[in-house]
Amino acid sequence: MGGLKLKSLSESLFNYNFLTALYIPHNSLTSLSPLIARLTSLTILDASSNKLTSLPAELGMLTTLQHLFVFDNHLTSLPPELGSLHQLEELGVEGNPLTESLLSTIQKEGTSSLVAYLRDSCPVPLPPAEREWVVIDSDVGGMADSDRNNNTSNSTNNETFTTMCYNILCERYATDRMYGYTPSWALNWDYRKDLILQELMQYGSDIICLQEVDVEQYEDFFVQSLKEQGYEGVFYPKSRARTMGSEERRHVDGCATFFKTSMFQLIERECVEFNQIPMRSESHKTEAMFNRVMTKDNIAVIALLENRQSGTRHIVANVHIHWDPEFRDVKLVQVAMLMDQIEQIANRFAKLPKRTNLLTSSSSSTTTGGGGATSQRATAPSYTDGSKIPTIVCGDFNSIPSSGVYDYLSRGNLEGKHEDFNSHHYGPYTDNGVKHRLQLKSAYSHLGELPFTNYTPGFKGVIDYIWYSSNSLAVIGALGKIDEKYLLKVVGFPNAHFASDHVPVLAEFRILQFFQ
Repeated sequence: MGGLKLKSLSESLFNYNFLTALYIPHNSLTSLSPLIARLTSLTILDASSNKLTSLPAELGMLTTLQHLFVFDNHLTSLPPELGSLHQLEELGVEGNPLTESLLSTIQKEGTSSLVAYLRDSCPVPLPPAEREWVVIDSDVGGMADSDRNNNTSNSTNNETFTTMCYNILCERYATDRMYGYTPSWALNWDYRKDLILQELMQYGSDIICLQEVDVEQYEDFFVQSLKEQGYEGVFYPKSRARTMGSEERRHVDGCATFFKTSMFQLIERECVEFNQIPMRSESHKTEAMFNRVMTKDNIAVIALLENRQSGTRHIVANVHIHWDPEFRDVKLVQVAMLMDQIEQIANRFAKLPKRTNLLTSSSSSTTTGGGGATSQRATAPSYTDGSKIPTIVCGDFNSIPSSGVYDYLSRGNLEGKHEDFNSHHYGPYTDNGVKHRLQLKSAYSHLGELPFTNYTPGFKGVIDYIWYSSNSLAVIGALGKIDEKYLLKVVGFPNAHFASDHVPVLAEFRILQFFQ
C-alpha cells in the first residue's frame, strides 16, 4: 500500500487483526486512526514519508510491535504510551522535527532507552471503577446427592466467612525483562507492597491466601502489617529453601495464609512438598516422577482452623502449582498429590475431640456480612469423616478452565489416559486415574469464571481459583470482574493501579451445617 498517495485508510483494514506487517509509506496520510489498536498481531509498521503530525496513543497497545518506522514525517513529539512497546527493537524517527531531548536519547542511547523514557514519563491513567460484589444464592440450602442418600440433613445457618486468593508477584520475579511494559516506579517493590496491603485492607477478608510471598517480605512486612489488622499467619517457602543458608533463604518465595484471630484459632499447620511425596511409596517412583515432578519445588500450605464461637472446623489449602505449560502432567500430579494429602489430613482432623466450651450468640457479640457466626449450639459440630469438614482449596493453579486440573477438581476424577498426562507414567495416577471425595466447586462456577485472573500482553486468562466443598459450604457472593472500559487502554498488569500480574479473587461462603 505504499506510494498510492492515500489520504486515509479504510476502517475495514483494522478488522484484519491477523496482519503481522503493515507497509503504508510514501502516501499523504496526516494521521493514523486510533483503530490501529485492533491490529494486535503487528510486528512491523512502516508509515514513513507521509504527512503525519502526530501518532495515536493507541499505538502503545500493539505490544508485539518490533519495528516501527515513521521516517520523514512532521512529528514534533511522540506519545508516551509508546513506552508500552516493550518488544520494540527499531524505532525509525529521523527526518522529523522532534524535540532535542527525544532525538538525543534515541541517537545516543538507542530505541530501548527511548521506550523506557516514554514508559516512565507516561501519565497515570484514571483508575478503574471498583469491582462489583456479585450476590450468589444458587447453593444456599443445597445438598449433595450422596448426603441425601446417606440420610443426613443439611440446613443453612448464619455462619459466614470470606476468603481471598492472590498471587502478589514476588519482588524477585518482577524484573524489567519480564515486565518491560510496566513503569519502573510501578514495578518497584516499595510501591507495590503498599498497594497490595491497601487491597488486603480494602476487602478485609476473613481468610487471605497469598502466593509468591518471599521469606523476607513475610517476616519483615506482612506479619507485622497484618498483625496490626488482627491477622495471624501460616507460611512455608518452596522446598529449595531447606538447602540454603539463612540469608539466601530469605529470597525464596512460598505460600502464606492469614486468618482473623477474632474468628479463628489455628489447630494445626502442614506443608505439602510435592517433590518429597513420591519417595514415600514405591509405586510412585517412576522415571517421569523422578525427572519431571521431583525436579520442581512447588509447595502447598494447609491450615486447620476452628471457629472460636461455633467450633466449626475449616481446612484451608493454599497452593502454587508449577507454571510451565509444557508440564501439564506435572500440574496434574501435583494437584492429585495435594488432594490425597488433604483427604488424609481431613480424616485425622475429623477424629479430634470436639470442643464443648463454646460461646453462644446470646453471650457474645456477632458480626454480619462475611464472618458472622450466630449458631445457637452449645457444643461444636462433630464430623463422621474428613469430607464433611468445610474445605477451601485455593491458589495459583497455572491451569485454565479447559485443563485436566480443572476437570479433575470439579468432577472428582480423571482417567489415567487423559491427554494432560502427556503419555507419561505416574504409577497409580495413570494406571487407575485420579480421584478425590471432596465435591469441589469453583467459587465462580455459578457466574461463569472471570474473564481473567492473570493479565499480561502475552497471556490473559483464568489460572487462580477458590475451590470449596459444596456439601458443607455454599457460596453466597464473589468479587466481580475488572472494569472493561479501563482495560481498553491497558496492555497488562502490574501497573499504577494493580500491584501484580494477577488479580485477587474473593468469595463469601455460608456453612451448611450437618446434624447427624
